[in-house]
Amino acid sequence: MGATTFHALEIAIPTGGLAVVAYLVVGLVIGVESMGVPLPGETTLIAAALLASQGDLNVVFVIAAAATGAIIGDSVGYFIGRKAGRGLFERLGRRFHHFSPDRIEKAEKYFHKYGVWTVFFGRFVALLRIFAGPMAGMLRMHYPRFLAANAAGGIAWSATIGVVAYQVGDNADKIFGEVSLWALVAVGVAAVTAYTVYKLRKRRGDAVEAAPAANVADVVRAESADA
Repeated sequence: MGATTFHALEIAIPTGGLAVVAYLVVGLVIGVESMGVPLPGETTLIAAALLASQGDLNVVFVIAAAATGAIIGDSVGYFIGRKAGRGLFERLGRRFHHFSPDRIEKAEKYFHKYGVWTVFFGRFVALLRIFAGPMAGMLRMHYPRFLAANAAGGIAWSATIGVVAYQVGDNADKIFGEVSLWALVAVGVAAVTAYTVYKLRKRRGDAVEAAPAANVADVVRAESADA
């Protein structure tokens, strides 16, 4: 980010008493996102950490606000999901594409397969970050286990993103952009590889299916010749 941008942000969020408002905003945005509302929680955390790298905020308070919002928001989302059940996701699916049946089904598979690890690592994935709390509640996950994974994931995510953004400072946009670019390349390579494997397996399967048919035809012709 350029000096002009940071100067504008300094005016909006000075280092004085209004810095408290910034911490509250970070916690609130991340908390509401964790309840199941699609908000830019990670972007808010990165922006606050960048302000901290310029001396406008304290990075420790930024990380603490983010972790607190994540833990409380996920817990509120858990109890909302536990009380409302699957009907909540069906109603939301009719209004928001984030809650489409396909995405709900995918998130539910992750929960059934990985359990509390989905809550922990889901904090680092945009889609699961929104679903984790309500989905865990809907599936009646044991709350103490959920809370432990939720707290660990929230703290780890907040500290990781906050410290990285704080350390890279002015180069954050460039670095995060490069990371996104390489992630896109990796996804592209994986997609091409998967498609190639799929075509090879399909071709092999077609060959296997065709072989018995050819053998049967040979047997019929042989029997006709004997007759």
